[in-house]
Amino acid sequence: MGVPLAEQLSSVGIRVSVPQVFVGMLLGGAIPWLFSAFSIQAVSRAASLIVEEVRRQFRLGVLEGKVKPDYKQAVEISTRAAQKELISLAIICVVSPILVGLVLQVEALGGFLAGIILSGQLLAVFMSNAGGAWDNTKKTIEDEIRDTLKNTGKGSERHKAGVVGDTVGDPLKDTAGPALNPMIKVVNLVSVIIAPIVVQYNKLGIGGWIIVAALSAAMVLAILHSKKPALEFAIQAPGKK
Repeated sequence: MGVPLAEQLSSVGIRVSVPQVFVGMLLGGAIPWLFSAFSIQAVSRAASLIVEEVRRQFRLGVLEGKVKPDYKQAVEISTRAAQKELISLAIICVVSPILVGLVLQVEALGGFLAGIILSGQLLAVFMSNAGGAWDNTKKTIEDEIRDTLKNTGKGSERHKAGVVGDTVGDPLKDTAGPALNPMIKVVNLVSVIIAPIVVQYNKLGIGGWIIVAALSAAMVLAILHSKKPALEFAIQAPGKK
């Protein structure tokens, strides 16, 4: 009998020169970017729903005092949108390490973890710092005295550009950046759980490939779910046609 794979890995480790490990590192490095894209798109959809709800209440006469603001509806939209958007994000975290482990085996899973930790940590720091810089830029411009000739202060072209930057920066520093930390933790936890199974069943049978096909379908559905427009997530508001 040959030496078990677990003992081989413990004696020689995981080598980057192995093609499976390198492919796993590439896949792991790409997952944080996909996850961040999904989370930013989720913020965009939820914000669009809130904007539509605010416009609806404005049309009913909230600003004129004809009706009272419906705060409950806005909170409900935000809560339900957040719950729906978590589906695709959770699928990425849970399914991706299982797919890599089953298809490319445990060496690739080790490279996958290395890639996702390295890429995710750098991307999280980048997003947090870049988003904070954009946010503080807008606040700095607002603190300036308004001068049309010098293009300073609120209402200036600099301020309009700062508002655009802040609109992009808020999802980066408040959503996508901080969300990468729990994403890395979930992927690591799933990988630790799945690793003994991958070592034991290093050759997939018919049942294994059926599982791989089902997991791949789940990933495709998560990607399609993330591409849906905001209107498909809309909640029927009271009195809204």
